[in-house]
Parts: sequence; structure tokens; C-alpha cells
Amino acid sequence: MELEFTGEIVEWRGPSPFHFVPLPPEEAEAVDEVKASVVYWGVVPVTAWAGDTEFTTSMFPREGTWFLPLKDKVRKAEGLSLGDEVTIRLRVAE
Repeated sequence: MELEFTGEIVEWRGPSPFHFVPLPPEEAEAVDEVKASVVYWGVVPVTAWAGDTEFTTSMFPREGTWFLPLKDKVRKAEGLSLGDEVTIRLRVAE
């Protein structure tokens, strides 16, 4: 399954800050429909693209949606910062 959406980069502070793009409701529902066949330890593995940068990661459920981690190397390569809107294309692992 492939999805494309635009979302705001948010920060979640744990022991160190991490940056994420929460999925909009429609895309989160689509992931929920297939999660039973792809979930691993509560996360959904994906291949994603921000601009021209491809990366692999795992989304996890939080605040009623799925949070896509946005790695530092991706943010730096694409010139992205906290609060920026970014278009994400992702493929849910099968």
C-alpha cells in the first residue's frame, strides 16, 4: 500500500527530542485497515520519501494516529525544521 500526504513536523520529547509527521485521519485509517498483516512489535515498518530523500523506519501509534519518525539525516538533506509542512510518500511493508 502506498500513501501520500502533507503534514506538519512535530517534536516529541523523551530522553532526547525526536521529530515526527503524524498521519492525517484518512491515511491513518488506511494503515489501520492493513496493520494486522504488517505490524511488528506494535509498529508498522515503512519505506518513505520526503522530497527526494528515501528512508526506512517504523511508524507507531500515538494520539489516535500513526507517527512517522523523520530522521535527522532526512531533515538535513531536505532542509526541514520543526513546524514545517512536508509532503510524505510512504509504502507500508508487506
